[in-house]
Amino acid sequence: MVRDALTNSGDGPFKVEWVRSRADAIGRLTSRNHAKAPGVATAALPRKAGADVVAVLVDLFLPDSSGLDTFVQVFRAAPQIPILILSAAQHENVARLAVRQGAQDYFLKDHLDGHLLPKTLRTIIERAAGAEALYEEQERARVTLDSIGDAVISTDLWGRVTYLNAVAERMTGWTRGEALGRHVDEVFQAVDGATGKDVRNAMELAVREDTTVGLTPGSTSEHDDGPAITGENSAAPIHNRQGAVTGAVMVFRDMSTARALSHRMSYLAQHDSLTDLPNRGLLHDRLHHAISLAHRRRKKMALLFLDIDRFKHVNDSLGHEIGDRLLQSVARRLLFCVRRSDTVSRQGGDEFVILLSEVTQPQDAAVAAQKMLQALNATHCINGHELRVTSSIGIVVYPDDGTQADVLLKHADFAMYHAKEQGRNNYQFFEPNLNVRALERQVLESGLRRAIDSGELVLHYQPKVDLRSGSIAGAEAFVRWRHPERGLILPSQFVPIAESCGTIVPIGRWVLREACRQARAWQTSGIGPLRIAINVSATEVRDREFLPCVRETLAATGLAPHDLELELKETVLMQDAPFALNVLGSLRDLDVQVALDDFGTGYSSLSNLKQFPIDILKIDQSFVRELTTDSGTNSIVSAVIGMGKNLGMQVVAEGVESHEQLTCLQQLACPQGQGFYFSEPLTATQFTGLCRRQMTGSASL
Repeated sequence: MVRDALTNSGDGPFKVEWVRSRADAIGRLTSRNHAKAPGVATAALPRKAGADVVAVLVDLFLPDSSGLDTFVQVFRAAPQIPILILSAAQHENVARLAVRQGAQDYFLKDHLDGHLLPKTLRTIIERAAGAEALYEEQERARVTLDSIGDAVISTDLWGRVTYLNAVAERMTGWTRGEALGRHVDEVFQAVDGATGKDVRNAMELAVREDTTVGLTPGSTSEHDDGPAITGENSAAPIHNRQGAVTGAVMVFRDMSTARALSHRMSYLAQHDSLTDLPNRGLLHDRLHHAISLAHRRRKKMALLFLDIDRFKHVNDSLGHEIGDRLLQSVARRLLFCVRRSDTVSRQGGDEFVILLSEVTQPQDAAVAAQKMLQALNATHCINGHELRVTSSIGIVVYPDDGTQADVLLKHADFAMYHAKEQGRNNYQFFEPNLNVRALERQVLESGLRRAIDSGELVLHYQPKVDLRSGSIAGAEAFVRWRHPERGLILPSQFVPIAESCGTIVPIGRWVLREACRQARAWQTSGIGPLRIAINVSATEVRDREFLPCVRETLAATGLAPHDLELELKETVLMQDAPFALNVLGSLRDLDVQVALDDFGTGYSSLSNLKQFPIDILKIDQSFVRELTTDSGTNSIVSAVIGMGKNLGMQVVAEGVESHEQLTCLQQLACPQGQGFYFSEPLTATQFTGLCRRQMTGSASL
């Protein structure tokens, strides 16, 4: 009867498969449904004849099974398929139990209605399909809500929690099960981030006003299991089909990380990443504020511009990592030298600016500057290196030296350079005449940067003379700057500027290349043998490319290494003796001659001379100048000449300007000399002519 009713029903047609045992039923269900579409509710799909099973009618009493167990086993085999129970009247209570455990409905066999059965079955199938679709939709919503980064909480009309997503669980500290049915204020309480007071319940307001409500910006939520969370949220009412409000949903976005990142970005934008000191921008802000405050209070304030002396040497010889650690050490020491109300900032490189927010008199700034000089002079122990550095400080006072921030900074910079000119490791106050000197310096500095590329540098050559024969034994090259507007500028006017602004290295490389080229050209033209000497600054020696540059220049010009003489001052050797010893050893290996310039004016001693591979001693002109007037000086020069000979060194007297000085040097058996008495520095053409005249005997020195 069941088969006929379903097969011929207008609500179908249904294709009916009849199996007579539980085992056959489970085999049918598992092979056709699970094998083809595991976990898929087939009732949710459109059905046609021949499709998989979409419903099961079960008689609870079968040859191999009876009672509730029949349903349980079938339901376990295909939980996604709706089941309709067929039961005898005396087993109706068992049928009811089956419905409670998942069956859709039951029919009593004694009251089967061929018209009602297919309609009921169609309803069950459609209801199951609807339930499956609803489940899929709910599951999709749940996964979506748990995947977003915002917390979502919903409540009913009375403010009781009906849902929390995973993010809300983490942010509130409540699990979904714990929160359900509790009032939302228990689960989530927002506090005004500025005042600390509770803010209005946005969800309650959304329900009452039937509108979307935003929470006070910067609000925080707190719970016992974690830190306060700063966030932004909004609440909106939930409506049923008729448009009536049935509850509310709130979305809360955790802004703690974003705000922390924003604050960090703001901090980094205003602070130096290496030393953590205020940077140039933040200093300007504080300087403007300090000027305004000093103006209102009619007080003084001071600005100190500090530059570490010869810091480039540390980077060049020990590497940038040690240099960075040194800057950090300097920053820490400077902070210990000032008050909490003052500002220590790093301008960049090795420059620091210190703002003393209030001083009674200029001497207060001098006291602070002296304290800083002493603090930085103490040994810095960095990665096994004991470093000692000095600094130069320029000081300006508001309003005496300026009333604008940019003017004060500029004047402090001028004063700092004045401190360097005064020998470094000191402080200097700004003076009005420094403006003119600074302007001159800026003009020369900007011009120096183009001088090499524009071909404005030239070399002049002063002969070195054999004092016994009077013949030319070599030449020393001196750089000159042929300025397009100022004419010929001597090295004493621009070399110190080149050293401080970083152009001395490229200038030195040009001098080395040009001098070697010219010396080789003289040798090729028959003038020689002739050794060319050039002065090398401490900055050039410390440059990592110094030795490779010497090798490359000799190779490129073809000049023999023993025909090149590099003149170094004593201070270059003594500032970092191990480093200097390594460089001089490499030059000795190349067979390049090394001369110690201005001997007697620095720190050299006999023991120092013995440890360094020095080939030539140059007696400073200050001794030569007093040869004929001071017997003590005569004895010193005699001793130096004798010491040089005993150590196997060539000796050259500098600054010979008179016949009397020449005679005295000859009596002391000084091998070589140079100076204006013999010749001033000449152009290459003039020097060539002098050499040729001497070769023909038409000129003597």
